[in-house]
Amino acid sequence: MALRAVASHGSVAAAGTSLGFTPSAISQQIKRLERGAGVALLERVGRGVVLTDAGRRLVDASTGLLADLELIETELRQAGGAVVGEVRLAGFSTAVRGLVAPVLGALRTSHPGVRAPLLEAEPWESVALVASGQRDLGVVHRWGGVALAMPGHLVATPLLTDVADVVLRTDHPLAGRAVLRPADLAGEDWIATPEATICRQWLRRVFDGIGGAPRVVHESMEFAGHVELVRAGLGVALVPRLGRGELGPDLVAVPTAEPASTRDVVALHRRSQADSPPLRAVLDALVAAAATL
Repeated sequence: MALRAVASHGSVAAAGTSLGFTPSAISQQIKRLERGAGVALLERVGRGVVLTDAGRRLVDASTGLLADLELIETELRQAGGAVVGEVRLAGFSTAVRGLVAPVLGALRTSHPGVRAPLLEAEPWESVALVASGQRDLGVVHRWGGVALAMPGHLVATPLLTDVADVVLRTDHPLAGRAVLRPADLAGEDWIATPEATICRQWLRRVFDGIGGAPRVVHESMEFAGHVELVRAGLGVALVPRLGRGELGPDLVAVPTAEPASTRDVVALHRRSQADSPPLRAVLDALVAAAATL
């Protein structure tokens, strides 16, 4: 698992963060693997590390073994009858606030034998973590036509369709509109997530064909920060409703049209874990909670 994490994240430190171990513990696990295999599995390049050919072959070969082990584990748990075990979760920030946190709180009562440690991660990170076996269940989003590639051994369960609105101050000239179209917003200063994020890719997609827009002035990873920057009069922002909270009397949220800004929120797990009782308990709770939003 440690070697797979290094392969996914590109460094021992990042692998430790994803698995909840120190970099030293990850290094020791890999050294034990190298002693057992009799070959080097990592090589240092600059300040980072890369897998050797032997390391890559080991990671590739372990994919099928991981699936077989998960099927055996599922069969044993089903035979035991009790819903117990660990389901490692990954999810994006607004889903953590608006969906996952309440579900995990309720699971402590409904399924006290289920542990569900959570890691906040961007959607493509969650896909990689679940696909590689470092996490068991991922909550991700897909915006409009922005693709999110998923390997064939992952299963996606729809949770909800989330809507994003343009958040403006109530004294903004566009605050009274029922909907806002890209041409209405072409001259605005924008607050947005950083360039590499899916949300930023969608914002650019909204303004396809309109030169010079969007003009992003401020960048912040957290939508809560976007709201406060809008409140301070520093621009407008496209903010999803999931996990948004109350805006207060000085702000207004207006939906977009042509295109409408929506994103599909789905849960991902490996096909080999489809019948796992603890995973099914967490997934069913997410589906039920999403239906109430």
